[in-house]
Amino acid sequence: MHKNEPLNRRRLLVAATAGIAATAAPAWANTPWPSKPIRIVVPYTAGGFTDQMARLLQVGLQQALGQPIVIDNKPGANSIIGVDAVAKAAPDGHTFAVVIAAYAANTTLYPKLPYDPKKDLVGVSLMGVSPLVAAVATNAPYKTMAELVAYGRANPGKLSYASSGAGSAAHLTSELMRLVTKVDMVHVPYKGASPALADLMGGQIPLFLDPPPNLIQPAKAGKIRLIGVASDKRVPALPDVPTFAEQGYPGIVGSTWAAMLAPAGVPREIVQRMSTEVARIIRSAEVSRRLEQSMGTFAEGSTPQECDAFITAETAKWAKVIREAGVVVD
Repeated sequence: MHKNEPLNRRRLLVAATAGIAATAAPAWANTPWPSKPIRIVVPYTAGGFTDQMARLLQVGLQQALGQPIVIDNKPGANSIIGVDAVAKAAPDGHTFAVVIAAYAANTTLYPKLPYDPKKDLVGVSLMGVSPLVAAVATNAPYKTMAELVAYGRANPGKLSYASSGAGSAAHLTSELMRLVTKVDMVHVPYKGASPALADLMGGQIPLFLDPPPNLIQPAKAGKIRLIGVASDKRVPALPDVPTFAEQGYPGIVGSTWAAMLAPAGVPREIVQRMSTEVARIIRSAEVSRRLEQSMGTFAEGSTPQECDAFITAETAKWAKVIREAGVVVD
């Protein structure tokens, strides 16, 4: 036997293995991207904040990528159904998701998720952050944050607050408010923001935290009163509404936000290209102005790494609130 024969056999084996791997690679691996319409899954109904954020990208992405952008609304189970569909989608760069703050909270609220947020999904870009705003009914016996806290402490258990649903950003930020102010408040969950807002305007519920887009017009019409912003800076669309920090409660910071995700396994160059395009659109003068002035949302546009870091921080933050407040969902 030739002394180099074992080495030659190993080389042949490596070459054969490489050939098999190349043959077994997905058909899309060597296909220019994108090669077909791109689907953006919105795990909520049409018309809401998440849907609006996704549709802000539609025209710009179509122009940049040369393929139709299809918005696919898949509501249900506090966003879990839609997110799971993306987690299990082929990682070929043709399926993405736009999620909000509930995505980070769900990791703690639902111990048995059908997907693993760390292993099955990756961040693409943080799109925008919309601080929650505290609104009170016009017939409520308090007009400022100080008066609300004083009333709550003087009347334990009589102050109730609405939320757009158990586990929502509105619910968890209200619980954070309860922890920070040490005011005993009763949670009244609704099936969405619209019925909660309707009852607030009708005086059936005294307090409701929600993103600015839903509150700006009712406030201007005098149907509700805005008393505080859960942010470290004021919202440009509501320049006269002080932050909670300005009123002595810097610990009350909560927002909903929109971020794009992709299935894990999507080639990094595709994730990076999509991230670059999303950030470019979000930061454009027209879109950023619309976000800040009409939707009360701070335009972001981040790298994939920044997006992942933001979601990790949000997950840890709300996990702490959920544990300390004893939040449980069905």
